[in-house]
Amino acid sequence: PEAARKTQEQALKQNITTLHNRINELGVAEPVIQQQGLDRIVVQLPGEQDTAKAKDILGRTATLEVRLVDEGTEARAAELGGGPVPFGAEKYLDRNGQAVIVKKQVILTGENLTDAQPGFDSQTQEPTVNLTLDAKGSRIFKDVTRDNIGKRMAIVLFEKGKGEVVTAPVIRSEIGGGRVQISGRMSTAEANDTALLLRAGSLAAPMEIIEEYTIGPSLGADNIERGINSVVWGLVAIAVFMCFYYMLFGVFSTVALGVNVLMLLAILSMLQATLTLPGIAAMALALGVAIDSNVLINERIREELRDGASPQMAIHVGYERAWATI
Repeated sequence: PEAARKTQEQALKQNITTLHNRINELGVAEPVIQQQGLDRIVVQLPGEQDTAKAKDILGRTATLEVRLVDEGTEARAAELGGGPVPFGAEKYLDRNGQAVIVKKQVILTGENLTDAQPGFDSQTQEPTVNLTLDAKGSRIFKDVTRDNIGKRMAIVLFEKGKGEVVTAPVIRSEIGGGRVQISGRMSTAEANDTALLLRAGSLAAPMEIIEEYTIGPSLGADNIERGINSVVWGLVAIAVFMCFYYMLFGVFSTVALGVNVLMLLAILSMLQATLTLPGIAAMALALGVAIDSNVLINERIREELRDGASPQMAIHVGYERAWATI
C-alpha cells in the first residue's frame, strides 16, 4: 500500500508538471494548477477564450528523443550561423538559446525511458539527473555509447512538433545497465527541473475531464462586487457598533481598523496579488479578528475603571493585560 501511494503521488506530481509545461504555451496569466484530493487536479485558466484549444493542449502527448550531435565541420559552422545545416541533420535550440546540430537518426525515444530522478555524482557531488531505461533501451544505449566515446549525445524534447535540446553531454564511456547519468554545471534546482521535464514528456497516468465550466466576466464581476460590498458593509456595521458602544474609544478602534484595511490592501498591491473570492472572504474575516482585540482592550479598561483605577492607569493596564489574551 505504501508503494502504491508513493507511485500515485509521483504520477500526480508529474502530471501537474506536464500540465504546467503545456499551459505555458497558452500564455494564460496566472493559471492555477493544483492537486485536489488523492486523484484529481484542478486547472483554472483566467481569460482563456478558446476552451477547445485549451483541452487539446492539456490532453496532448509529448515525445522524447535521444540523438547523436553532428560533430562535422559543416555542422560546427551551422551551429555558429556560418553555413547551412548539413544533409541528414537538423538544427534545434537548447534552453540557453544556443543552436545544436543533431543527426536525424533517432537512437531512443521517450517510450524507452521508465524514470528520471535528480541526484548527486558520488565523486564530484555535482547535481545530476539519473535516467532509467527499459531492457530494449538499455541494450541500444550500451551499443551506441560504446561506439561513440568522446562524442556528444543530445536529448531532445518534442512538443507540438517543436523540438528543444534539454541537454547534450559528452559520452565518457560505455554505459550499460539501463542507468544513465546526466551532469554538467547544473544547480540542484535545475537538476530537479530537468528530471521533471524529462518525465513530463508525457503524462504519467491517463486523465479524463470529469467537470468543466466557464465563468463569464459578468458573473465574475458580480461576485467581486458582492464580495467587496460585504467587506465594506461589514466595516460600516463594526464602526457603528463600536462608536455607539464604546463612544470615543470606539472611534479610536474604528480609525485603527481602517488603517489596518488600508495597510492590508497596500501590501496586496505591492505583491501584485490577484484578489479572489476566498481572498475577499479572508479580508472580511480579518476585520472581525482585528476588532476583537479592541473589544478585549476596551472591556479590560472598563473593568479597571469599575475597580476604581484612574483613567490613565486603567488605559495602561487595559492594554498590558489584554495582550496575553489577544
